[in-house]
Amino acid sequence: MWRLFLFLLLSISTLSAKPLNLMLLEQYKDQNIDGWVMSEKLDGVRGFWDGKQLLSRQGYPLTPPDYFVQGFPPFAIDGELFSERNKFDEISATVRANKKGWHKLKLYVFDVPNAEGNLFERLAVLKQYLEQNPTPYIEIIEQIPVKNKEHLNQFFSQIQSLKGEGVVIRNPNSPYIEGRSAQILKYKTILDEECRVVAHHKGKGKYADKLGAITCENHRGQFRIGSGFKDKDRENPPPINALITYKYRGLTSTGKPRFATFWRIRSDVIEEIH
Repeated sequence: MWRLFLFLLLSISTLSAKPLNLMLLEQYKDQNIDGWVMSEKLDGVRGFWDGKQLLSRQGYPLTPPDYFVQGFPPFAIDGELFSERNKFDEISATVRANKKGWHKLKLYVFDVPNAEGNLFERLAVLKQYLEQNPTPYIEIIEQIPVKNKEHLNQFFSQIQSLKGEGVVIRNPNSPYIEGRSAQILKYKTILDEECRVVAHHKGKGKYADKLGAITCENHRGQFRIGSGFKDKDRENPPPINALITYKYRGLTSTGKPRFATFWRIRSDVIEEIH
């Protein structure tokens, strides 16, 4: 019995992990980007290869099949586990629930953190390694020099037309910076549309006895919105049948808004949602 308890205790301890101090993006707000580069922002799952194992952003070991990481380099690379656009739910299920489907994924690499030099020189280290050790499961993300802001906006419009998530813009002369950095920016559009409130749900914890979430309904069906509310909104929530505007970032595989966030009550619109 004691051995069983010890085994369970050790098993639980291995589940704890320390979040990795990875490079994180700030928002693009029309900053000066002279001499910068751009690439498509892939809507996948962050994957960090530390030279021995593949880790999540939170520092948890991922469990890809042996064939997937065979030939991966003995040095760190940072990237996104991705297959194709509008497949986030499928990618996430494969990576986090250890489901079949790893053969559809690649680690799309955007930096080699511990290499020397600028971004192009760092990526060249991986490129040289892959020439000698090819693998179908690593791909280096192309970094396109930005000619001007018109060029950036054209590229952004192209990615949007392909239903991509957005664009990453970065200073290629910057080193790999741990944590959030103004040297790497994300440029993406937050979508919005309307829905009608059909139910209120009480909150928990600090929101006990206040609004926790609402159920909303429109042409996409019913779905919950639990974020974006200010304290005054939680104390005096949008009434049942009120029309509200919410922001969201694309759709799930079931056609529901992803990351739906309350924005405002649309008191100026009275027609029904179709």
